[in-house]
Amino acid sequence: MRSVVPRTGPLPDSYARPDTSTAIVELIEKYQWKLLIASLVILDYGMVYLAFRVSYWIRFYSSWSIFQLDVSPTPGTYTLLTFLLTPVWLAFYAGFGLYNRKNLLHGRRETSLLLNAATAGVFLVMAVDFLRLDLVMARGWLVISWAGAFLFASIGRFAVRRGVQTLRRSGLFLSPALIVGANPEARCLAEQFERREYSGLKLLGFIDETAPVGTPIYQSLKVIGTLKDLKCLVQDRRVEELILASSGVSQAELIAIFQEFGVSKTVNLRMSSGLYEMIATGFQVREISNVPLVGINKVRLTGTNQAAKLVMDYCITIPGLLVLLPFFLLVAILIRIDSRGPVIFRRRVMGVNGRQFDAFKFRTMACNGDEILKQHPALLEELQRNQKLKDDPRVTRLGRFLRKASIDELPQLFNVLRSEMSLVGPRMISPGEMALYRQAGINLLTVKPGITGLWQVSGRSDISYEDRVQLDIYYVRNWSIWLDLQLLWRTIPCVLKRRGAY
Repeated sequence: MRSVVPRTGPLPDSYARPDTSTAIVELIEKYQWKLLIASLVILDYGMVYLAFRVSYWIRFYSSWSIFQLDVSPTPGTYTLLTFLLTPVWLAFYAGFGLYNRKNLLHGRRETSLLLNAATAGVFLVMAVDFLRLDLVMARGWLVISWAGAFLFASIGRFAVRRGVQTLRRSGLFLSPALIVGANPEARCLAEQFERREYSGLKLLGFIDETAPVGTPIYQSLKVIGTLKDLKCLVQDRRVEELILASSGVSQAELIAIFQEFGVSKTVNLRMSSGLYEMIATGFQVREISNVPLVGINKVRLTGTNQAAKLVMDYCITIPGLLVLLPFFLLVAILIRIDSRGPVIFRRRVMGVNGRQFDAFKFRTMACNGDEILKQHPALLEELQRNQKLKDDPRVTRLGRFLRKASIDELPQLFNVLRSEMSLVGPRMISPGEMALYRQAGINLLTVKPGITGLWQVSGRSDISYEDRVQLDIYYVRNWSIWLDLQLLWRTIPCVLKRRGAY
């Protein structure tokens, strides 16, 4: 084990910092975070002010019967309160860390802090109202102001996050980062972080003690130094994030790195769990007898995320089934006319945590499909390899149309209603396929399989089996309610174009 001793003297040419394009770019990069915070202050001020004004109109000029209409509005009083309370709200935002860089551009964290800050502001106003009897304000106005301030500020910050994602593609709002380690886990981390618009990281390369400098690890990223070079590289490249691939660094090396950078004010030191390739669920840290232990969640989605996905599933599925029931009846009649056998085919698949269930589909194959396939050994081998056949002799005439139009999968809406599936998720896995997924199958069983998903909008059956697995793993690790909505929207043109459906 080599200690982390800084290399003296100038760095080799391979470490030289690349020339910046213009002085303007340098200036923007230097002050970009300060400009962002200043913009957020102005935006929050406008949103909170708007919330107070809108709530005044709703309270006193709307026809909602829940309000006491005999209360006379006093525009001067509420205008004064708006001017006084808006800066107070922003002070609470600042106090709750909403202008702290570490909390910026994190959707759930920002939303939670906004709610807490707005609630604290309301309690302060209520306390002042209680202590000062001469201060009279409508409770409805205050409640609507609280909800409006949270809602409008959340919408504003959501727009900012989307704008920053676009700017990140141009190289702005990125944190220079190094990955310590060059093993398979380090490569997986680099693969996950390469989408800089989401990670916010600008990967510079890898630090490793065993691989020679210049060794390519992932795409164009190479080993650019050893632990002896780390301090010089951090200073020269202005590194803000050090990410340790814990399975690729020894304990002694970890201790040395923590001693050097553990209390640094300019570098964030982060360590992976060492289980990245295997586990996609969240972790919890709990102390038992003063020993910090890492616990692994059994499912990927918990709490508000799980509730949001469930609400979205039911809000779309229930109205959809009510509309589609007559169409289902027509398809059932056509299936019975076209070929003998049941209307619904039940496919045994894996659910969350390995719980098996029957996924419903309109039958698209002949009932003697196994006998038909035995007459085509080459197709049988292709099916075992890809789990799909482009020219499947078992498919009926009507079944081929149902598959092309993706109508055969519509009965799975009943699986969504039974909470066995979701509208969006990884593709269904049969028990026999689990061996093909190897350790990736553990990740996919942490969320419900979906009727559509990233694999559906990325080529469906035209992509290889390995690519389908990688797309599903990416979905599990990067899930958000916005990703679900985006995939639902992208599914519509894919179904209409019938691309990759057979």
